[in-house]
Amino acid sequence: MYVVHSTIQVPMEWIDDVIALYRQRSRLVDHWPGFVSFALLQNEHRTGELTIQLVWQSKAHYLAWVQSDDFRRVHEREEALVAQGFPHPRPLVRKYEVVAT
Repeated sequence: MYVVHSTIQVPMEWIDDVIALYRQRSRLVDHWPGFVSFALLQNEHRTGELTIQLVWQSKAHYLAWVQSDDFRRVHEREEALVAQGFPHPRPLVRKYEVVAT
């Protein structure tokens, strides 16, 4: 398994809107080969830190996704929202190989 975490810091006045955006996500990734799960994680201290977690069967599956037209479509949607004033902080991306369960 391969796990990708993208952590963003969102201004607190936008946190509910950003969470709503992810709840209404396009779900294009859900049908990709090797995709296992998506989760949006909120810091327990409610600091505005959110982590987007994607779990894949393998790194190769993840790399196929990030090189796809669907991946570009998802991020074009985000760019359109940013152009309207929606905050989109640069994520801190961490990638992990699952070595034990």
